[in-house]
Amino acid sequence: MVIPLHDNNPTQRRAVITLALIAINIIVFAFLQDRGTPEEEFVFTYENAAVPCELKEGRPLFIGELERGGECGDELRGELFPDKNVWLSVLFSMFLHGSWFHLLGNMWFLWIFGNNVEDYLGKIGFVLFYLIAGLVATFAHVLYEPNSTTAVVGASGAIAGVMGMYLVLWPRARVISFVPFFFIFLLPLPASWVLVGWFVLQFVTGGNTGVAWVAHVGGFIFGAVIGILLKRVKEPNEAGFLS
Repeated sequence: MVIPLHDNNPTQRRAVITLALIAINIIVFAFLQDRGTPEEEFVFTYENAAVPCELKEGRPLFIGELERGGECGDELRGELFPDKNVWLSVLFSMFLHGSWFHLLGNMWFLWIFGNNVEDYLGKIGFVLFYLIAGLVATFAHVLYEPNSTTAVVGASGAIAGVMGMYLVLWPRARVISFVPFFFIFLLPLPASWVLVGWFVLQFVTGGNTGVAWVAHVGGFIFGAVIGILLKRVKEPNEAGFLS
């Protein structure tokens, strides 16, 4: 496993939006997201986060769908949170996390790769791209597991989109990384090695970890495709599209 630390890929402008996204995610987790008892965490998560079954059916979960043995479509004893907007929950999920480790890991990758993508797209362009990548990632997961009643949380789908675009625009940029191999080596690896390795790892470990790995794959492919299209009209070292 390779752990990236930072890249040797300077930017022309301060990554204001990347820093703002990191700050928002940390504030939401530290001060707004309910992490009390397991019951309180459950209520907060299912009241705010995206759930594939809800998006497939276009309405909040029924209580029977979460009971032991329940399945998507078991309309027993009314809706769990009848006032929940299931479409806005897709946006909310991008700013919710399961643990400090989950949050900080995501924010670390966002900082390493997000500043250059923001520099390339400009502030407005980066905001739009980040949010759309997150939406695409979530719906990729829904298409893969449409009947799942497990809530989806985390910014990793949107960040995967950022990583996919970075791969296309700066494949030869050097990423200083920890590489455990008998001893821990600190190596300047090409971004293509680090990012393609991460992408392949989603298929190798995704099905065994309980992680919404298809969201990662969907976001990454979306970012790479958009990067390919944009690279045809603007080179990576040119000023942002939408500042």
